[in-house]
Amino acid sequence: MSEAPPPAGAFDAGPLLLGVRHHGPGSARAVRAALDAAAPAVVLIEGPPEADALVPLAADPGLRPPVALLAHAVDEPGRSAFWPMAEFSPEWVAIRWAVEHGVPARLIDLPATHSLAWQEETADSDPEEEAEHARVDPLAALAEAAGYDDPERWWEDAVEHRGPGLGEPFAPFAALEDAMGALRERYGDGGRPRDLVREAYMRLQIRAARKEFGEEVAVVCGAWHVPALRAKATVSADRALLKGLPKLKTDLTWVPWTHRRLARSSGYGAGIDSPGWYAHLFGVPDRPVERWLTKVAGLLREEDRIVSSAHVIEAVRLADTLAVMRGRPLAGLTETTDAVRAVLCEGSDVPLSLVYDRLVVGDVLGEVPESAPAVPLQRDLAREQRRLRLKPEALERELELDLRKDTDAARGRLLHRLRLLGVGWGEPARSRGSTGTFRETWRLRWEPELSVRIAEAGVWGTTVLGAATAKAEADAVGARALTDVTALAEQCLLAGLPDALPVVMRVLADRAALDADVSHLAQALPALVRSLRYGDVRGTDTGALADVAAALAERVFIGLPPACTTLDSDAAQEMRGHIDAVHGAVGLLAETLTGHDGLRPRWRAVLRTLSRRETVPGLLRGRAARLLLDDGELAAEDVARLMGLALSPGTPPGDAAAWVEGFVGGGGGGLLLVHDEQLLGLVDAWLTSVPADAFTDVLPLLRRTFSAYEPGVRRTLGELVRRGPGSGAGAVGHAATSSGFAPEPDAGRADAVLPVLRLLLGLTPERQPTTDDDLAGVGA
Repeated sequence: MSEAPPPAGAFDAGPLLLGVRHHGPGSARAVRAALDAAAPAVVLIEGPPEADALVPLAADPGLRPPVALLAHAVDEPGRSAFWPMAEFSPEWVAIRWAVEHGVPARLIDLPATHSLAWQEETADSDPEEEAEHARVDPLAALAEAAGYDDPERWWEDAVEHRGPGLGEPFAPFAALEDAMGALRERYGDGGRPRDLVREAYMRLQIRAARKEFGEEVAVVCGAWHVPALRAKATVSADRALLKGLPKLKTDLTWVPWTHRRLARSSGYGAGIDSPGWYAHLFGVPDRPVERWLTKVAGLLREEDRIVSSAHVIEAVRLADTLAVMRGRPLAGLTETTDAVRAVLCEGSDVPLSLVYDRLVVGDVLGEVPESAPAVPLQRDLAREQRRLRLKPEALERELELDLRKDTDAARGRLLHRLRLLGVGWGEPARSRGSTGTFRETWRLRWEPELSVRIAEAGVWGTTVLGAATAKAEADAVGARALTDVTALAEQCLLAGLPDALPVVMRVLADRAALDADVSHLAQALPALVRSLRYGDVRGTDTGALADVAAALAERVFIGLPPACTTLDSDAAQEMRGHIDAVHGAVGLLAETLTGHDGLRPRWRAVLRTLSRRETVPGLLRGRAARLLLDDGELAAEDVARLMGLALSPGTPPGDAAAWVEGFVGGGGGGLLLVHDEQLLGLVDAWLTSVPADAFTDVLPLLRRTFSAYEPGVRRTLGELVRRGPGSGAGAVGHAATSSGFAPEPDAGRADAVLPVLRLLLGLTPERQPTTDDDLAGVGA
């Protein structure tokens, strides 16, 4: 059965030019109606012609929009360009129509081999020259001419709410062509001089198609280009514009896209404000406002907000009333948003922002079939994602991993390998539960630009493991700082790259031997120790790493005391961080390494030296004393003596305040003063003796120290100071004779705890111990 002939006049004036707005659902419906009516022999679509071979994939059910054509330079994958298409994009509708009707579809825009080469020239262009060519927004110009201050609202009224023109399917395009013709007469190229070159290429492709297929040629392109494509121009003139264009070797493929990346807020130049709303308008058969508000109500209910059917009915009425009052043919996004705010959100913009983010914009992620061309690295990543059941999603989510499980450990290695390759699919996050080394928390979100990062990383190998290994080795050789190499060693262990470790360790040993800066060594040591722990968790051989870490620790022990002398306040603050990090690293190192039992005693000797050397800044002397006290290596009376010396009248107030900050600053410092009133008394006595003219100088240091305490700790300290001398085991304001802890337990206070302790242990009255000794036995 032969198809009906096209209606009279469809191709009388030449090719059927269907000018559209990119990603416009009204344009998409009108294109489908016009193609159904005209039944062209070939459909020409604005887009890179190198993608003609990819068009048949539109018939694959695995290719689900939103998707994009990705073009990238073969030798420089970072130089790339996207041509996004949503379900409501006219270009996608035209491709699908051609595939379904067995009609050839060809892309006729300037080839990507030229447009990508132009990117480099654009980056080097003169800003003043660009300012001379102010770009004209056609929709904004037409909206202003129609008396609208919002181009989106004008487009909804003029196109989206007018239907596809079933009675006259070509009328909407004729009207847009007339409007764009007037704009081109006034603004010329509209600040887009390169559009003239693109349009010359498109005219040549239209001529070639008419020569091959006859007069029944339909062209789907941006409405701005229609007057130029209709204009009479010679072949020689068009070819002259194309002469001498730069070229690059390019590859093209389909990649997933998202609604969020279609929004202007993402920086996409041809974006729209409300892709989720446009998808809704395109997809619903009737009653779009009622269906939209029902969808909004469902979202709010999922967020535990009380929304009833009556709310939805009232919101529909309000939206329709607002449309009538504003003279609009139908309620648009503005009216529905106002109705949602007033009725469903009770005037609050907080839930309204959720509606905008989830529905008006949306997080829909397209899919691409395995048959689509892809670099080998992309294919290997897809296999790993399927094997580990890690599906890319546009909506951000958290992933908790237990590294003791094989699947979770493999997931963690994959995410670490991708991070090393610069593919930031996952970012490490702080776990809400356990903070042990057997747990990892990731924040996952798939962005379309990651496809470009994968193409760039393809130069390192064809598999994720091979590419990450090669990248780690190259980064180690090219690293400039010792800390960069230690961080890389940590990454190799996290990512499970045993083949890269020998190269990294060789570079690490060489750099550590040559670097004489103690601060660099102190920065590098904690990363190495963490790497040892990670290796233990993941079952990795870290023998070479352990030897380097032990040697690095010895060099830190030797070089730290002279490096801490005569430092200014800023340098002392930085060194304090290094000392804290080394202190924690030495403790872990001594636990991890066998045969290195002497590390802790040697480090404590270094801290004793720092605590007593007068040339060391007060901040570091106080910190060293505190670390020794926490380890039980400094008796209470020795602490009191060091504090007394540091806070003596002969010590400048600034130095004394720095010592106090080093000693009682940081975690646990407030509780130390709460439980040791002798130390609190020394601090209080010193503070009250600071001269008034010096108090202003030390106040910032003291405020920084004490403001870090928990509110309850600060309140307790204030109460202890308020009660004054004789209120506790030590006397605040006086040099107490005891350490602040009584020699024997306070029986009265202990008896007050016993009922709560029995309750915690689940001891019923008949099972309760009769003596405190019995209770101690139960606790043991």
